[in-house]
Formats: sequence, structure tokens, C-alpha cells
Amino acid sequence: MSHPQAVEDWLALSLLPGLGCTLISRLVQWFGSPAAVLNNPSDLRSRPGIGPQLAAVLGDGRRVAAARRRARDELGRLDRLNVTLLTLDSSAFPSALRDIPDCPVLLFCRGGLDWLTRPAVAVIGSRAATDYGRRVATSLAADLTAAGLVVVSGAAYGIDAAAHRGALAGGGGTVAVLGCGVDVVYPRTHADLFAAIAAKGLVLSEYPLETRPEAFRFPARNRIISGLAQAVVVVEATEKSGSLITARLALDQGREVFAVPGRVDSPKSAGAHRLIQQGAHLVANAADVLEALAWGGERAFSGSAVRSMPALTEPEQKLLAIMEAYPLDIDGLAQASGQPVSELHGLLLQLELKGMIRQVPGQQYERVHSD
Repeated sequence: MSHPQAVEDWLALSLLPGLGCTLISRLVQWFGSPAAVLNNPSDLRSRPGIGPQLAAVLGDGRRVAAARRRARDELGRLDRLNVTLLTLDSSAFPSALRDIPDCPVLLFCRGGLDWLTRPAVAVIGSRAATDYGRRVATSLAADLTAAGLVVVSGAAYGIDAAAHRGALAGGGGTVAVLGCGVDVVYPRTHADLFAAIAAKGLVLSEYPLETRPEAFRFPARNRIISGLAQAVVVVEATEKSGSLITARLALDQGREVFAVPGRVDSPKSAGAHRLIQQGAHLVANAADVLEALAWGGERAFSGSAVRSMPALTEPEQKLLAIMEAYPLDIDGLAQASGQPVSELHGLLLQLELKGMIRQVPGQQYERVHSD
């Protein structure tokens, strides 16, 4: 497949050492095109931010020629892997990203580019998520996509993965923004999830193929997660979570920030609670997000899908109604229901056999939600 010369020029420029997104954008703005920058402009040193070392790199014809050869080789590999390269001046480059600070100049895309043209909400949170957090993220994402929004996240463990899975289950689109190359599966256990997102949504990165997932890349990719979205929803986060960095980036970018409350004594929700104290929208369900964004949607929103329930006796229904998202021990259930412990054992066993509740460590019980 042949590529426009400008695409090769953008890629070659990005492959030269010492050039970041902001500087590349300035150079192209100053000289008119990536090709003009690569053609050894004579007044480089007169430009702010261009020191002697960088001027020497750009003025080295052999180094520039080598970067062009690498760019051609990379474009061939992208074609073989069915990866699309969007440059900053491409008509398909997402307009939501163009005005953010340190806007990426290249996006490597695997999947459907149409998802970049649709309104999106980012759903993010802790990698070490609780069952509660994963259930909330899955439900939120499913309902947001059912309403016609795209769910953006970072494909990490925990909340990110739950959000992507919820979006896929909801029949909508999801965009995974990576801190590595789009041909690198990280974490490795997410190979099936990555394949599903590439098939039904979009996997995206600003980094070239084979770029390893080094720690410093993840805070950088967060600006793209928030930049692609109209709003960011933080489901679970500690007080030092990277999700709070994304929330701050979202505010700087003029996006809405939402947070899901959790247990007041859970450190994994401390960051989300701090966001709410600082003015973030409190989210109990997807309807809260849709209302705040004044989103009518492409399809009617009816809330979380509820699976068909097996037949329950009246005592079973009453007991199930008081079960919470957080586990309760039998004494707590006896106090909440007003029923003696001797009767509760039989009811809990029947609900467990019917798949409505489950026992968790510590002789506690919780509802099973339809994720």
C-alpha cells in the first residue's frame, strides 16, 4: 500500500532523537510542513527551543535519510499488521485532541476509525480494583454504550478492563489507549480482550510498533484518554492513583469529571471521594453522566440490563432486597432483616443455589450482579 509522502515525513520527523510532540508541532508550524523541516532549513538555530545539538541532528543529512528509510520500513510493517497511521494534519485525526496541551502528532490505530468521530466518555480507575469497582465499571460502560456513547479507557488491569468489557457487552464501541505499541499486548493476560477491542472497537497509541510499556509512558498516555472524551468517570482510585492525574488533565482540558462513591473506610475509594469533595459530579449510575452531559443519545437509555431471575419465595425476595454491593455477615443480615439466624441459613443456601448471591471469605454474603 502506498502512503502519501507527508505521512512518511511526519513519521521520519518523529523518529529523529530529541523531538517531542510539542516541538514537532512548532517546527511544522514555523516551516509549513514536515518535509520543510527535514530539508535542513538554514535558520533552525534562530528558533526558540532549538539548541545547537538539536540543530545538528536536523541538519545532518545522513541522519535524516536514515530516519526516512526507517519510516518507509515502519509503514510497510503497519500495512502488514493492518494498522492505520493518522498524522496531525489528517482529516481523520480526532478533532477533540487537536487543542489539548502536548497534542500527539501521530496516532497508530488498530480497529475502526469511526469510533474517533463519536462522543466519548472515559471510564478509569484502580488496577487493583475491588469486585464492587469492577461491577460498577462494567455496568456503567454497558449503559453508556447502550446510550450511543463510546467508552475510552487504558486497557489496564482492574477498572480499565472492566470498562472495556462492559462496553463490548453493551453492544457499543470502546477505545483502548495504550502506553506501548499497538502490537504489544500489555498486560499479557489481556490478549483476548485486545483482540476483541481491535475487532469491535479501536486500539490506539502514539508510540511506534514494538514500543515497550515503560512506566513513564503511562502518565503521558493519560492526556489522550481524557482528551478523546467529553467527560472522565473515576470509579475507584487511591489518593495517589494515576487516575487522579487523568482527572486533573481532564479539568485542564475543559472536560467534565465524575467520580463513583465507595466505602468510606476503603482506601481504594479515597481518591474518588476526594474528587467529589473538590467538586466532581457524584455518579450512582450512567443516567447521572448522561443527564450532566445533556446527552439524548442515539438509542433510548433504560438503565442496567437485568437478567431473568429465577422464581423466588417471598422470604427470599425480602432477603435479597436488603443485600448490598458490599458483603454482609449473617449477624448483619439478621439485624437488617429482622429474621432469626436459624432461618437465614436456609434462605441464604437457596439464594446461593439459585445464583442470586455468593459467599465470600469471612462467612459473608453478597449479591451476584449481572455484569
